[in-house]
Amino acid sequence: MSWTGGCLCGQVRYEATGTPLNVRACHCTLCQRSASAPFFAHAMFAADDITWSGETLDYPTSERVMRRSCARCGTLVFAQPNDAPARIAISLPTLDDPDALVPDMHIFTSTKRAWLELDDGLPQYPERPPA
Repeated sequence: MSWTGGCLCGQVRYEATGTPLNVRACHCTLCQRSASAPFFAHAMFAADDITWSGETLDYPTSERVMRRSCARCGTLVFAQPNDAPARIAISLPTLDDPDALVPDMHIFTSTKRAWLELDDGLPQYPERPPA
């Protein structure tokens, strides 16, 4: 399988191959702020399964996660945890087909926005899900 996508202006383009390690909607406050949205819907891939072109700006939003945005338009495209194994999350709305991958759970719901109702039937975890 292969998924392609990019930022708003098209300067950053990527291809993800293989099977996602997970597809989730994260409601932690760091994801909310970095995505400028009530949650960060993302698909996690092994780092070796993603190639991209274009200039990104890297910003560590915590000791654990580096966020990568387009250097031109600012679109948040990637989030990369720095713990093993090496992996990269792609923002689902940046996919050429944003409906190609669908989250299978909500995580960090203890900090979700109070006005957001989650009634999609997906599992919800107040913090990180069990391994």
